[in-house]
Amino acid sequence: MQPKHLTPIAAAGLALLSLPVLAGPFAPAAGVAGSTAVHKDSADFVRWATGYENYLPGANVDALWKTPEKALGQAVGDSFDIVALGDQGTITLTFGGYLTNGSGWDFAIFENSFNNTFLELAFVEVSSNGADFFRFPSVSLTPSPVGAFGSVDPTNIDGLAGKYRQGYGTPFDLDVMSGIAGLDINQVSHIRLVDIKGDGSEFSSPPPGFGSPKPIYDPYMTTGSGGFDLDAVGLRYYTAAAVPEPSTYAMLLASLGLIALRARRHVRG
Repeated sequence: MQPKHLTPIAAAGLALLSLPVLAGPFAPAAGVAGSTAVHKDSADFVRWATGYENYLPGANVDALWKTPEKALGQAVGDSFDIVALGDQGTITLTFGGYLTNGSGWDFAIFENSFNNTFLELAFVEVSSNGADFFRFPSVSLTPSPVGAFGSVDPTNIDGLAGKYRQGYGTPFDLDVMSGIAGLDINQVSHIRLVDIKGDGSEFSSPPPGFGSPKPIYDPYMTTGSGGFDLDAVGLRYYTAAAVPEPSTYAMLLASLGLIALRARRHVRG
């Protein structure tokens, strides 16, 4: 298998051979009119991931790319400052507070593709309690399998992370998830990414009006840093976690003291 991380010269050559083809109904590549890509230096970002949970890498990932801390903080926008998920691997990001729903897109996810069409994809899930996760609807219209360095037309992709090249985030709008029982779109505490294997064995979950689920194809199989390569997750709207008032702490400590005192008396009695 070919290594996925190329020299700058090789990557530039593949970029010239992989110019975007506008065939599908969705937004085009970063830099093309109508794109929804969000640049990593956008002033809209107010918070970046501060922690992670349950990093469970799948197959085809070397130890070099298993550093989940690299997904924290602002997006770097290069090919190397990433954590690889591997085939069907997962990672959950936290923010020290809550993502809230606002006008337009609410958060964006950054991958490390070196051009507009080498797109490795992942499902996106959100949770308000860290236990119950809900997946964004998605559409993939790529018609057939894609080789290890094959191309995916971004206009055929919607609702999946990895739609845009490095330095540009794929945006997500929590309004899409409105009304789901068990999810508070104004208090999202966790964002989970699940790599899509890309061989067609996994299916999209389209919203109403987009037909039945279809196989998802992306470059497969890649090795070394296989699967989705996460650079960062940035929030547009954020609320800090509430900190209990000092009086609340005092009442808690008093209650613990009373419980301990009663326990001692019970033992002595």
